[in-house]
Amino acid sequence: MYPQGRHPVPIQPGQSFKFTVLETLDRIKEEFQFLQAQYHSLKLECEKLASEKTEMQRHYIMYYEMSYGLNIEMHKQVRETLLSFSITVCVVWSL
Repeated sequence: MYPQGRHPVPIQPGQSFKFTVLETLDRIKEEFQFLQAQYHSLKLECEKLASEKTEMQRHYIMYYEMSYGLNIEMHKQVRETLLSFSITVCVVWSL
């Protein structure tokens, strides 16, 4: 939660919690800037993942359409083969 390189230091015996307003404001400002940097980094990562997701969906649709087209073509060829075979059988039987 604290900016890198800055961790809370435990209080030594005899030391008190005396912070000035300026020190407190500086600390809050540093932490806010740290959180802003994290937010920006995470936002960029989310945008990158959203872009990758869109690209993957495009590929999926493209492969699905190709697969569907090949499946239809395969069924056409099977139908034509069966028709050709049945015609051949009818011709042979009629001889």
